[in-house]
Amino acid sequence: MRAAARRGVTGLPPLREVIARHGLSASKSLGQNFLLDEQLLARIARIPGPLAGERVYEVGPGPGGLTRALLRAGAEVVAVERDRRCLAPLGELAAAFAGRLELIEADAMAIDEAAQIGQAHVVANLPYNVGTALLVRWLGGEAWPPWWKSLTLMFQQEVAQRIVAEPGGAAYGRLAVLAQWRSAPKLAMKVHRSAFVPAPKVMSALVHIVPAARPEGVKAATLERLTAAAFGQRRKMLRRSLAGLPGAIEALATLGIDSERRAETLAVADFVALARLL
Repeated sequence: MRAAARRGVTGLPPLREVIARHGLSASKSLGQNFLLDEQLLARIARIPGPLAGERVYEVGPGPGGLTRALLRAGAEVVAVERDRRCLAPLGELAAAFAGRLELIEADAMAIDEAAQIGQAHVVANLPYNVGTALLVRWLGGEAWPPWWKSLTLMFQQEVAQRIVAEPGGAAYGRLAVLAQWRSAPKLAMKVHRSAFVPAPKVMSALVHIVPAARPEGVKAATLERLTAAAFGQRRKMLRRSLAGLPGAIEALATLGIDSERRAETLAVADFVALARLL
């Protein structure tokens, strides 16, 4: 009776029991930190909205805590995991939710999501060491609307704040512009470091991003080059940081933007207007 109560309605053992049975531990080299609080995981799974019958892409599921929550919410989950140690417990989940969990053993950085995943919500406790690189890739590219319906992603809180930052602050930079010029990001939930095993040294936060209308006449590649130049030397005035970008100084003059301003004082709309002229 007690064992049955522990296993819950889906007949799954507690996550700590699964981790112990498979001898798992979070790998620092893979940027892993496991989430075990099933109530918290259920809250995360609710952030994208109703998932019943929806396709969800998860990166780095580890022992499958968030995967459970997504499956319990009714999602059809595609999970990519490069850590072979985690494949056995994930396989048990696939058996428990027959036909609703597809496992891909691969490096997420090598996945062609548009071809291999198709239209999906992305929900992931991203490995710290690849999280920002994955986000920048998902926000980039000329195809729009993108293959993802929404992004619900766990980052270090400092990174999350950079994604949603407004002009003028220290957190505002290239990541904010790339996230906000054709999508709408918001800080969805803060997560205390004690929720993870092992506990990281920093606090974490979930960011929820949905695609928005793409401004006309702007190429993503141009905006990426512009923001890389502007924020690559963010303490310098624009006339210096953009000097190596052909046409940039003339574009500033055309738009009436003082070239002695610094990049962090420009709004996202200013960068969009500059990229359109370039």
